[in-house]
Amino acid sequence: MDLAIRHVSKRYPNGVQALDDVTLTIPVGMYGLLGPNGAGKSTLMRTLATLQEPDTGTITLGDIDVVRQKQELRQTLGYLPQEFGVYPKVSAEALLDHFAVLKGITEKGPRRDTVEALLRQVNLWDVRKKKLGGYSGGMRQRFGVAVALLGDPRLLIVDEPTAGLDPAERVRFLNLLSELGENSVVLLSTHIVEDVSELCTRMAIIDRGRILLEAEPQQAIDDLQGLVWRRVIAREELPALEREQRVISTKLLGGRTVAHVYAEGSPGDGFEAVEADLKDVYFATMAGHVRTAGAGAGVGAAG
Repeated sequence: MDLAIRHVSKRYPNGVQALDDVTLTIPVGMYGLLGPNGAGKSTLMRTLATLQEPDTGTITLGDIDVVRQKQELRQTLGYLPQEFGVYPKVSAEALLDHFAVLKGITEKGPRRDTVEALLRQVNLWDVRKKKLGGYSGGMRQRFGVAVALLGDPRLLIVDEPTAGLDPAERVRFLNLLSELGENSVVLLSTHIVEDVSELCTRMAIIDRGRILLEAEPQQAIDDLQGLVWRRVIAREELPALEREQRVISTKLLGGRTVAHVYAEGSPGDGFEAVEADLKDVYFATMAGHVRTAGAGAGVGAAG
């Protein structure tokens, strides 16, 4: 059962082209959608969740037409949006029970068993009586996953799930997500490269509504090996370096600037080859040095 997205486009009334001919095939397992804020990730998530319709294109989940059969899709959909509200004065157990009723689990016994199983799965059972207003950000995110898992969905969409979490909560949350991709399509939308690197077997990079790259993360990294070079420079040297080389990323280290550049051979004295990682893939793709999805797999200099 794949999620098949074919030639999907969406333009908002203000003229913003949020999605531009997006085509992806997303199999069972963890799939990462990586891109900067405003790239079109949330628009695609809302479209897949039937909260808005595309202008053109088709979307199918197995034999379900997502655009035409919204109710059928919703019966097997779990959706954790980037921001969601909770009732701060209600306990997690009571609110999850309420959502279970809305999901159609009306018999008291099965509903009680479902609520308990989900709260245990997201490691909130011991604090089930605690009011949600007293939950940390990570606990609220895990509660959101419990809500999204009601009804045993075949498609689970999570939009920017680790934004704002502290490192320990982020690790707990990612471990939870990794357990969910065994039997369902789990689509993870994020701008955090590490989330995709640690979780996903396939990924796509999106910017300005277009898919720039679709690949297995490790294969994309392997394709970039030997093409990324590193040099430490003074900050005032950066403008000249950007004129002379294809700089893909910079970061400060001890008051100096570490620059990564894309080059098919040594850029010159002072540069050393570095082992590429998924951050390099992301920045090289955004800079246009990795071929677009439509141009085939692999890397190459932008024309």
